[in-house]
Amino acid sequence: MTLQVRSVKNKVLIVFSCVCCLAACSPGEQTFIRVASGPAGGYWYPLGAKQAEIFQREIPGISASSGPGGGVGNLRDVANGEAEVGYTYAYSAHSAYVGEPPFTENHTNLRHFASLYPAAYHVAVPESSAIETYYDLAGRNLSPGKLTDSGYTVFQVVMNKYGLPLESISANGGTIHHVSYTDSVALMKDGHIDAHFAMSGLPQAFFLDLEFRPGIRFLPMEDNVLAEIIAENPGYISISISNDHYQSVESPITTLGSMTTLVVNQNMPDDLVYSMAKALWDSHGELVAVADAWEQARLDQALIGAAIPVHPGALKYYQEHGVTVPSY
Repeated sequence: MTLQVRSVKNKVLIVFSCVCCLAACSPGEQTFIRVASGPAGGYWYPLGAKQAEIFQREIPGISASSGPGGGVGNLRDVANGEAEVGYTYAYSAHSAYVGEPPFTENHTNLRHFASLYPAAYHVAVPESSAIETYYDLAGRNLSPGKLTDSGYTVFQVVMNKYGLPLESISANGGTIHHVSYTDSVALMKDGHIDAHFAMSGLPQAFFLDLEFRPGIRFLPMEDNVLAEIIAENPGYISISISNDHYQSVESPITTLGSMTTLVVNQNMPDDLVYSMAKALWDSHGELVAVADAWEQARLDQALIGAAIPVHPGALKYYQEHGVTVPSY
């Protein structure tokens, strides 16, 4: 499956985490919903905060909050009952479900809640860099994200496919920096890293920033490497980064992609998850106002790329609205 995603102008709305005010909630026992989102600087953080606000406002008896996280850590938190909703990518959800690296056990209590919008694996190098392919990354200073970020998992998978295991980077004089998106941008602007890696929506604000200064290029991925990775994990797709997303891209760049997804725990009540699905999709315009990437989120594609079983409560809502249910 190859996706070509149209460009949207980047907008950022600062949204604070929604914390329950008991006076505003219905009398009686409260049900808590914690949304594990993403790091500051990405789309997930403000979207998670807005979703918590929506859940609390639209579902009686709900107290909701959101907090920062990462695609891998969020899956563990939802599986362990430390969060009720988690942002992640379809490939990470599949890895967690079957217990493959970076997970050491299979989290079969995870359930798909919603597919949102596609993301692409960006590998950006300075425009003036001599780096032309993944093979040129040996011995370089690289910033692939924090250890709990889903993008770091992709980095490990891809580098291994190119015969560049992580230990070979330092062995050849390079360094791997586990820092935030914001810090990665600063490091590249200051000339301290040779490549910045991230699985993110299209276009992504911090790559637009780097495109402006110092100027960047994106590395393409060979078709055979893409095919091999996709065959091993159904949560991956092939996707193109084009001039529609970044003005500096002269020809489409083929790379690895995945659907941004929300997951929940299988033990959440069906009626609650049904109400959450309704609240989420009824509030589409509010979420677009927070991050333009949400314009690409569509109800009829809410199960696209689902690589783990769908929660029965969400499934009921989608079936009532004619959403095609994929087989898992």
